[in-house]
Amino acid sequence: MMMPVRCFTCGAVVADKWEEYDKRVSQNHEDPGQAMDSLGIKRYCCRRMFISNVELIDEFIKFGRR
Repeated sequence: MMMPVRCFTCGAVVADKWEEYDKRVSQNHEDPGQAMDSLGIKRYCCRRMFISNVELIDEFIKFGRR
């Protein structure tokens, strides 16, 4: 996981909610907005952290040491 620990704007801790959010949205096909509401993510700056997060770890592994 490459989710930042804190929101870049307000500094609220957001990484601890990422796994639950990802599970709800990808596996349970829950609406992302409703998932964030139920997890207590109310500020739009924090919501941006979830919506704009892209899992890049698989891309980085390709360029690791050989």
